[in-house]
Amino acid sequence: MKVAILTVSDTRTRDNDTSGDALEAMASAAGHQVIARNIVRDNIYALRALVSAWIFDENIEVILTTGGTGFTGRDSTPEALIPLFDKEILGFGELFRQLSFSDIGTSTIQSRAFGGIANATVIFSLPGSTGAVRLGFEKIIRAQLDINNKPCNFAELAPRFREWAQN
Repeated sequence: MKVAILTVSDTRTRDNDTSGDALEAMASAAGHQVIARNIVRDNIYALRALVSAWIFDENIEVILTTGGTGFTGRDSTPEALIPLFDKEILGFGELFRQLSFSDIGTSTIQSRAFGGIANATVIFSLPGSTGAVRLGFEKIIRAQLDINNKPCNFAELAPRFREWAQN
């Protein structure tokens, strides 16, 4: 699948974006083509502008974001992106927090990881830590972007999303 990766941070640069690097490496290793990657400050409107452009781009099938999902004053990824969704993937955040519990205990309740579909584009938003990115991709996203994962996956549905979005 064709993937775009977005790091949401006021402090990260390409030189120290370990979470974005991890997402790019895992997506590539899983056979996906990373066709866009960016870092944007934690600002609702900057996030919406960039992600809206990616949602509109027919070459991008999946958007993976890292960062901005906590509770600090500037964490605004859910507020920025959820209004763009046609459908939420409610089970993603639930499963992510369940899996995360074994690593970080009750601190997992401070994760606002989430997913959704917008204009036939699958979007998964993960916390900014490299460990959380690895957990989310390896335990959930990898299988859901694999057309061989049964009984269902988003890779198989992606072409249908495009048809539905056009009708």
